[in-house]
Amino acid sequence: MFTGIIQELGVLQNITSETVEVRAVAVLGDIALGDSIAVDGVCLTVVAYDASSFKASISPETLSRTTLGDKTQGAQVNLESALRVGGKLGGHFVTGHIDGLGYLVANEQTGNSWELTFESNTLQRYIVSKGSIAVNGVSLTVARCAEDGSWFTVAVVPHSWEETNLAQLTPGTPVNLEGDVLGKYVEKFMGLASGNQSAKSELSLEFLVEHGY
Repeated sequence: MFTGIIQELGVLQNITSETVEVRAVAVLGDIALGDSIAVDGVCLTVVAYDASSFKASISPETLSRTTLGDKTQGAQVNLESALRVGGKLGGHFVTGHIDGLGYLVANEQTGNSWELTFESNTLQRYIVSKGSIAVNGVSLTVARCAEDGSWFTVAVVPHSWEETNLAQLTPGTPVNLEGDVLGKYVEKFMGLASGNQSAKSELSLEFLVEHGY
């Protein structure tokens, strides 16, 4: 489990069909074999490390379904260590399990922040105004979105702009997207995913609103 608060920008050293090697500093502070590290929002398991880099295992499925398969040596990637028990939850709960890809449509500076608009046809039902979403592992709040969720806009503050690779995106660039896990559980409980009619009868939007969801 992660928070979407990026610790540093790592540099991709090497990537194969089985492993990815990243040069890093901050995430190496208390690293151990078997630890989880989010690389551009993708949860990977550490299999080796030294004083300047770590190596994580990766599967062909992950390479084909995320942006990591298109990364080249020298690319900067967002890094975050797994959330420790008792640690600060500065963003929102992020699992590191990518739901699909989105694509940058527009990038506009407004005052001292930046508004980024993305298109996606993979997780529309989880995109709601003022809801949470992880873009390349960065915890962001949806400022505006299409009614059907086909596009959404997020505001990026200067710190996130400077400390992540969002500033490197250009129109058409793909990004890893993960919807808010709370929305997925609500969907499951309401029976929308499985067609469970009994779940629908027990839970309703009115019930959720009444109890603070």
